[in-house]
Amino acid sequence: MQSATLAQQGTRSRPPHTRLARLRAVPGATWARLGFAALCAGALVGYFAFPTYPTYDSFYALLWGRELLHGHLPDFSVYRAPTEHPLAIAYGALCALFGQGGARLVVLGSIASFVALTAGLFRLTRLCFGPLVALLAALLMLTRLFDANLAAQGYLDLTYVALIVWATALEVERPRRGTPVFVLLAAAGLLRPDAWVLAGVYWLWCCWPAVVRAGRGRSVPTRRTPEGRESAAQPEPSPRRLLGYLALVASAPLVWVACDTLVTGDPLYSLHSTAVLAAELERTQGFTAVLAATWRYLVRIDKLPVVLGGLAGAALAVWLTPRRARVPLAVLVLLLGVYVAEGASGASVIDRYMMGAAALLLPFCALAIGGWSLQLPGSALRRVWMAGGAALILYAAVAAVSVTSLSNARTTLAYHDDFHEGLAAALHAPAVRAELARCPLLSLPDNKLIPDARWILDTTGQRDIVARSEARADAEAGVYTLTDRIARDSVAVYPLGAAVFQEAIVDVGDDPLDQVPLPGFRRIYTSRYYAVYGNC
Repeated sequence: MQSATLAQQGTRSRPPHTRLARLRAVPGATWARLGFAALCAGALVGYFAFPTYPTYDSFYALLWGRELLHGHLPDFSVYRAPTEHPLAIAYGALCALFGQGGARLVVLGSIASFVALTAGLFRLTRLCFGPLVALLAALLMLTRLFDANLAAQGYLDLTYVALIVWATALEVERPRRGTPVFVLLAAAGLLRPDAWVLAGVYWLWCCWPAVVRAGRGRSVPTRRTPEGRESAAQPEPSPRRLLGYLALVASAPLVWVACDTLVTGDPLYSLHSTAVLAAELERTQGFTAVLAATWRYLVRIDKLPVVLGGLAGAALAVWLTPRRARVPLAVLVLLLGVYVAEGASGASVIDRYMMGAAALLLPFCALAIGGWSLQLPGSALRRVWMAGGAALILYAAVAAVSVTSLSNARTTLAYHDDFHEGLAAALHAPAVRAELARCPLLSLPDNKLIPDARWILDTTGQRDIVARSEARADAEAGVYTLTDRIARDSVAVYPLGAAVFQEAIVDVGDDPLDQVPLPGFRRIYTSRYYAVYGNC
């Protein structure tokens, strides 16, 4: 009887081990798909939980896309217009097909790009350093609140970074892969010119074997994949194929130049306007200042523990697995170099332009934390590495607790939604619509609310929506045309309360007098965030 009881107890104790064994037997690809499905579901929940609207640059892409749909050339010369990006305008035209709902579709596209970026980092890191390190890299990406916040506000910079990361992953998977990588880099080059350099360097990389071994007949060699498997290496591309690759490299800058020429008549309009605006907004810096900004923005995006971990992981990768690390490390160095070169030459030096380099640093930080999984079990290096990785996690957790505030992030997103909806309610109020019908000129504090107002009012130009900061600047230069128009017959919007202190609404360089209603104006509408005056 006792033996039977013990046998029954043993039988009961086996199912948990059996379930654990079954879980371990599930292929890694299945877990990756389940994780991706969960990530998509979480992104959709966030999309509906925080109904934010596009930010300044994305709104202009949407407006320019709508102008194309209406048969008009987009107006790139409006007051403080952002740099136009051909792919963003094309996507804006697609979203504009859905009317006022197109603004939310821009945000959805940015959130989808964040999901694609996370998946791309997982794929890239798994190919280079294995599944555990890949999981850590994906988790690091998901905890970068800087990127997540920009995704929720419709920034298209995330699309550019996702394209770069996936191009890198495809190249790691099959060296000198060619066309798919060039296509992704060309798409990225329609969002930021940085990708032009990456595409050009990659073309030279694809040409190198043909240059070195020109005229030598040889059999197709084998190569060892990052997972350790033998496979046939890519044959050297023919001269005809290399010319096709070169066409893909040139496609992005040619499309950009063609767009500028067609709309403005100046093939280099984007370059010229960007330089002028950067100087006007005081975003230009010298070489030393750019280097300091590079470090500061990396820390702002990734946080100091992750940056330090990334640098340590890069050193470890070069020491232990140089072949696995060479492609992502080369892309990281190129992105940093391009950022410094552009900044030193007079381009805008802002944090968003560092997002590509910051993303490529995450796999190396993940390696610093979990690279012990690549070492032999029981080895001294594995034990020391595990201790170091645990210490880095603890440091990052303590630092995150001290500087991270999810409530502040939620408040910022809520304000972003409230400000846009509040402006829509103000401009659609019967008294305001009646006043605009009598005198259609609308003035706003500065340039920041202009794209919102244009989208809400469904205008195809900016002639009747102006910034008081522009009128003030013209008056200081001795030109009073815009000032006279505003003072004569117009409707004026003034932020109130919390909106006055939000960078998305007003600028630190705005004159306080721009917030004072002019003589003869009467208040016709008041809400929590806006007051509207008219003198018609």
